[in-house]
Amino acid sequence: MVDRSRAAEALMSFGVKPPETTPPGASRRGLLAGAGLAAIGAGLASSAAAQTTPGTVGSPVLDVPGKDKSLALLGDRPLVAETPEAMLDDDTTPIAKFFIRNNGLMPEVPADPESWKLIVDGEVETKLELTLADLKRRFPAKTLRMVLECGGNGRSFFQPQARGNPWTNGGIGCAEWTGVALADVLKAAGLKPSATYTAHYGADPHLTGDTTKESLSRGMPIAKATDEHNLLVFAMNGQPLPHLHGGPLRLVVPGWPGSLSHKWVTRITLRDREHDGQGMTGTSYRVPRKPMVPGGKADEKDFRILESMPVRSIITHPGNGGRMAAGSRSVSLRGAAWAGDLTVAKVEVSTDAGSTWSPATLAAPKNRYDWHRWTASVSVPSDGYYEIWTRATDSEGRMQPHVPTNWNPQGYGGNAMHRVAILVG
Repeated sequence: MVDRSRAAEALMSFGVKPPETTPPGASRRGLLAGAGLAAIGAGLASSAAAQTTPGTVGSPVLDVPGKDKSLALLGDRPLVAETPEAMLDDDTTPIAKFFIRNNGLMPEVPADPESWKLIVDGEVETKLELTLADLKRRFPAKTLRMVLECGGNGRSFFQPQARGNPWTNGGIGCAEWTGVALADVLKAAGLKPSATYTAHYGADPHLTGDTTKESLSRGMPIAKATDEHNLLVFAMNGQPLPHLHGGPLRLVVPGWPGSLSHKWVTRITLRDREHDGQGMTGTSYRVPRKPMVPGGKADEKDFRILESMPVRSIITHPGNGGRMAAGSRSVSLRGAAWAGDLTVAKVEVSTDAGSTWSPATLAAPKNRYDWHRWTASVSVPSDGYYEIWTRATDSEGRMQPHVPTNWNPQGYGGNAMHRVAILVG
């Protein structure tokens, strides 16, 4: 479990030992050590300062064939691992660096991937039973570079701590997905007028091994389901979809929580009402309609389903704890930004905790739901310790906050500004 503040981790890389203990009444995630407090100010020390780095010294790391060992292991049952921001510096996230989020146990690897079967049933004119080979033969394939993001990305920045895996900013990846459009398959099945919602099912067993229980079963309104960008995916970055990432067949539903993008998908049922499967009720993948008291008791009647993910930007270069030569007065920055169903209107950077901001340059995305890569340069007046912040604003004018303000028991939608610490000289 990641447990060090961003500045404390940076200080360790600079050869400065951070405090061993946390003062009474303060959050270990919410404190900056030494120079970090001076840079950010005591007013933000217990909240905005809660930026952490996956894969830090003393935290468990992933050891899975084909995956970079710098990924931070957040849980092993189910398997969950996140990617440090500095490893997300590629336009297309390599498979080895892509985060992992399972909800149940992993199913067995199929002997013949082409015979993998998908059923489409429920409120349709024609029930479909299609093998992977059938999907490839009957429907045109397309390749899109799209963001896939865990619904709990940013969870560790909430105070008090919310339940669930302590994601920082690494529950995100942007791969090139190849598959067939879900909308084409639904059209072939013929949606009845009564079809209003999907229900997704996969081959991943429940953590208990109980075959009567689903590890996860989420769904979406028809309006989202028929978006042309939703894919039934069988390839990732030009390679057959790895079993670890849902192969041989998974859903990819961009812009919304990654839990909708069911791995090892076996059935999509069309329903005449909102789906009530595992992960659809209570406070699971749901957020309060009106602000609740942080740490307070949830009124489930006040919750709504989490749909489009919030705007977020990260700095991917330099990495936290980066060093620059003495006398350097300019720092070149790179990063990424995304905004769920919306687009990114602008990205800005700051070296004074947000007192002043300067604009970054946004590159055009390859297609809708691709992330926006950005670059910027900031000046520093002298050698010393600096923290560089980034914030993004979406196409409807919503901006990343200094701290997540929408506290909820499961910690969804926490999109606090990201920052890194560097040392010049």
